[in-house]
Amino acid sequence: MEIITTPEAVKKRCKELKKQGKTIALVPTMGYLHAGHLSLIKKARELADIVVVSRFVNPTQFAPNEDLDAYPNDPNHDRTVTEKAGTDILFEPPAGAMYHKDHATWVEVPSLAQGLCGVTRPTHFRGVCTVVTKLFNLIHPDFACFGEKDYQQLTIIRRMVRDLNVDVEIIGCPLIREEDGLAMSSRNAYLTKEERALVPHIRKGLLALQEKAKQGEYSAKNLQDFFARYIKENIPMARIDYCNMVDKDSLEPLETLKDKAVVAAAVYVGKARLLDNILITK
Repeated sequence: MEIITTPEAVKKRCKELKKQGKTIALVPTMGYLHAGHLSLIKKARELADIVVVSRFVNPTQFAPNEDLDAYPNDPNHDRTVTEKAGTDILFEPPAGAMYHKDHATWVEVPSLAQGLCGVTRPTHFRGVCTVVTKLFNLIHPDFACFGEKDYQQLTIIRRMVRDLNVDVEIIGCPLIREEDGLAMSSRNAYLTKEERALVPHIRKGLLALQEKAKQGEYSAKNLQDFFARYIKENIPMARIDYCNMVDKDSLEPLETLKDKAVVAAAVYVGKARLLDNILITK
């Protein structure tokens, strides 16, 4: 596995590979890799000749009061597992290498970024879209793999690629869970033992909500209230950021259930903000 640390070097290397007729699949990450990331690398390995994994904690997607400085970090672990997973190139630029000091250009998809996570993290997706665009411009991947846990992010990136005619195929990969149902996330490391024992109820609450919908409850407000009561009863220390029913493609909020809607939730538990979602059908 090659480890490349500068934007200029990774751009040069990927150009060489493209000239050789190689296809490239990109897996963008912020490091502290877990089985969810490895599933993306596995999919990328199936798709392309060359797998590039980026490991970069992108500062522009964090607000000043968020956890940029505390974000989990274990570079030696990440290098070991990416190599074992079949990665060809690990791109890990140091802080500051991806942005000029007078950086002034942003990429954003405002219509899809206003709701869900965008309410409490209004600049988050602008940072995500900008860094992903930069990675696409450096690496020129044929494919890019993203997890469905971050459903809003995946939808926004798909729209960005469509609208800007970016020549890359976005591959959405299934959400990977722990054995007890908790969605895998690097931020799970923030949880205390007590919190970790209770947070599987986020998934259980969504499954219970899904069952209510199957039984004929189509009101988004009633389903949200049901989820809120479930979380309060089972994770007393939790605070719900949101639990919203949205159109699976446009992310428009729904007042009543329609076919193939997504219920997306974000829940604060201690220092962690945990995301999950579920597809429900009428």
